[in-house]
Amino acid sequence: MSRTTATIPDDLTDLMEGAVDAGVFENKSDAIRHVLREYFEEHPNERVAAAIALYERGDVTLGTAARLADCNRFEMRDRLREEGVDLRVGPEDMADARDEIETARNLE
Repeated sequence: MSRTTATIPDDLTDLMEGAVDAGVFENKSDAIRHVLREYFEEHPNERVAAAIALYERGDVTLGTAARLADCNRFEMRDRLREEGVDLRVGPEDMADARDEIETARNLE
């Protein structure tokens, strides 16, 4: 799990700390994870856009982009093409190959 630093307005920080104190969240990190998950569940287009951006930058494979976008790799491939993103063929290294295999195993 990676670590990220964020600047959050005082009123939201107060609410987050209050929610932790009230037992709504286990800790501040839990609160932030929950809010981000909920946001992307409620905004599937933004979720796909984020996955496309990561793929386009070369940060993730097609399989990982599909998993992040919550779709299968064929749907992700089609979305990438619709956005004019060039597809990379084949994994770049063993880690990418393992990721592709794991993603393929999880296809429905």
